[in-house]
Order: sequence, then C-alpha cells, then structure tokens
Amino acid sequence: MEESPDPPFMETYKNLFDAILGENLDSNKHHDLFMVEECELPLINLHKLNYGDKFEREECKKKIAKASREWGFFQVVNHGVSPDILEEMRKEQVKLFKKTFREKMNIDKSLNFSEGSYRWGTPMATCLRQISWSEAFHVPLYDVSSSKGLNSLSSTMEQFATTLSELAQQLARLLAEELAHYNKSNYFKETCLPSTCYLRMNRYPACPISPQLFGLVPHTDSDFLTILHQDEIGGLQLFRDGKWISVKPNPEALIINVGDLFQAWSNGVYRSVEHRVVTNKLKERFSTAFFLCPSYDTEILSCVEPCVYRKFTFREFRQQVQEDVKNYGYKVGLPRFLLSSH
Repeated sequence: MEESPDPPFMETYKNLFDAILGENLDSNKHHDLFMVEECELPLINLHKLNYGDKFEREECKKKIAKASREWGFFQVVNHGVSPDILEEMRKEQVKLFKKTFREKMNIDKSLNFSEGSYRWGTPMATCLRQISWSEAFHVPLYDVSSSKGLNSLSSTMEQFATTLSELAQQLARLLAEELAHYNKSNYFKETCLPSTCYLRMNRYPACPISPQLFGLVPHTDSDFLTILHQDEIGGLQLFRDGKWISVKPNPEALIINVGDLFQAWSNGVYRSVEHRVVTNKLKERFSTAFFLCPSYDTEILSCVEPCVYRKFTFREFRQQVQEDVKNYGYKVGLPRFLLSSH
C-alpha cells in the first residue's frame, strides 16, 4: 500500500476523536467555524506608492497606516513580487509536501534545514479545539541562505524570501514614518536582518471531520509583519469587532498583517489581530508566509511615553510564549508584558 503524505492525525488524537464519535457531526454547535461573514480586506495598490505623484503616494501611506490601526490586516496588489516567483514557490512547496510523512520527518538534513523545521498538529493538545490540522516547514532564513542554491527548492525559497523581505522592509519603514518616528525609520533594516527572518510553508490537508477542527488554532504572530501568499481555497479568518470574519481569497494579492512586536513598538497604535484557519472537508490548502523578525537580542520598546508595554527582548518574548504554550496549551502573548498601570 502506498504511504500517505498526511501526518497520522487520526491515530495520534484517537482518544480526542473517540469522544465525539457519538455526536452528530453536523450538529449546529460545530457550525460556528464556518458560519461567519465573508469580507474583503482593505485593498491597497502599491503601484501608487512606488510610481504615483506626491499626493497619490501620501494617500497610499495613509491607507496602509489606517488599515494597520483599524484592521491589523490588509492586502496589496501591484506589490512588485513577480507572479513567476510566487508560482514557482507554490510548485516547489506542493512537491515537498507530496513526500511521505516518514520522508518529511527525516528531511531536515538533506535540505540543510535546522532540526525541527518540519512540524505538524499540536504536540500538547488536550482537546479538539487545540488541534491544528496542518503541517508546515518553519525555516529560518539563515538555513536558506546557507544552502547556496543546493537544489531548486532552496534557490526558489531564497528568491521568494529576498523579494518579500524588501517589501516587508518598505512597509515597516513607512509605518514607522506614519507614527512620525522618522529617526527610527532605519530601525528595521538594522534589527530585522535577512538571517533573522523566517519562511513558513503550510499545507492544510482535507479534513474528514472538518466542522470541528481548526487548520491552525487562533493566534497572533510573534513578529513585526507577516506577508502571506495563499491559494484560492480560502479558510483564513480574523477576529474583528467581537466576531470572526472570513477573508475572501484574492489570487492577485498578498496579505499583510501586523505582529505582536509592532503592536508593542507602536505603543498599541498598530494592532496584532487574532486569526485562525478553518479546515476544508474536500480540498487541501497551501500557503507560504514570510515573518519579519529581529535578532533575539533586539529590545522592543515604544518611542512614545507613557509606554503601554515594558521593555523586552525578542528572546524573552519567544521564551515566554513557549513557556505558556507548554503550561496552558495556548499562547498568552503581549498581555504578559503590559505595564501594571494598564
């Protein structure tokens, strides 16, 4: 029998699944993952930012800052990332995930990835709502650059990361300037180096018990900015105004979202918003994300007084997140770093 590419979700979480076998899988209480309103994220045409007149450029900057304040998410078109690179990245990703589960578990060395780059499910899950029905390669960019075009995957990843890194740096600098932090506009170039950022390739296999499981559990991103390239299947949802809303896929666009570090650095002006992925009963879904991250020793502190959050390093933030996930099964994130007066 041909080995499956899928991780052994059913076997691993058998006890949790057995608990719901007696229930009607279509019962109404499980429909809330899907019964959410669909929305279009604020859409920003970056052609105006790069090639427009002074008025158009300023207007574009204002739109980006407004979306980052009010939504924490927006999408960009005419972003300067070649469709060929995006398509090539998707092809390489699909090829990689088609390998058997056993091969993927042992592939780090042959691809020159750090140990533990391949991950799937939720190791500490104690209930269904903590399971992420997905698999991913979470790769530090220094692994990619040190591969020196070892194979078609690593050279494509390098191209993809280089172009997305430039876009992320441009947007981060612009958002700093919109806070009137002109003296800090080089901050991201100095702290978020090509070697400190991450690339994550995601696959969400079709899920036979779809209404009850997340593809990726609700979370915020532990970075400054994330750039996401997703396919046409859909499944991304974000939390806004007290309810979950579903993001309509746009094949022309890249999705940008604000991470925890930018929320702290901007003193709460820009919002790191909780988001999740829901599963699909019939179709697999692919996405690739670029995370703009600083070096571990970088101190995160707002330039504005009074500060909402205390000063912390990226290392300290990551350690706290890992500790909370281990102890509670979920990430607490920025609330851990609030100053007591808040």
